[in-house]
Amino acid sequence: MIEANLSGLLSVLSTHGVEYIVIGGGAGVLMGLARTTLDVDIVYSRDLANMQRLVAALQEHRPYLRGAPPGLPFRWDVDTLRRGLNFTLVTDIGNLDLLGEVVGGGDYRQLLPFTKEISAFGITFRVVTLEQLIRLKRAAGRPKDLEVIAELEALLEELAGGDPPAGG
Repeated sequence: MIEANLSGLLSVLSTHGVEYIVIGGGAGVLMGLARTTLDVDIVYSRDLANMQRLVAALQEHRPYLRGAPPGLPFRWDVDTLRRGLNFTLVTDIGNLDLLGEVVGGGDYRQLLPFTKEISAFGITFRVVTLEQLIRLKRAAGRPKDLEVIAELEALLEELAGGDPPAGG
């Protein structure tokens, strides 16, 4: 269930003070999109202190590379995060896509001005705005991203009180 996945993962990250922004399908669901998603996508700050908090937050939840053969050695530590950028992980609390950068949005600091704080699941965290989510989906250009844009634009129009979306 997406709510349990979102709440569990975001609660763990927030409890550990991780700086992150929710994007992707999870962001759409949080803003009212009637869809499900199989993972939670976040853009994380790549400063050293934040990567240390991120490693600590997920350590007890057994992060492993999603799609990797069982038994493939994978070390979850700050050096791994530093050497990589984007990671698709499976954990015992759900699937998590950790993105150091995202097409059409850049890194955490570049994306920050296009976010808002929301409260859900007893925590407060940042999520991309609906307008930015549409831009990110368009920039990604994958069929699954393009097919949801019309729904996101309709949601944007509904939330704006019936006005057509800007830049549609």
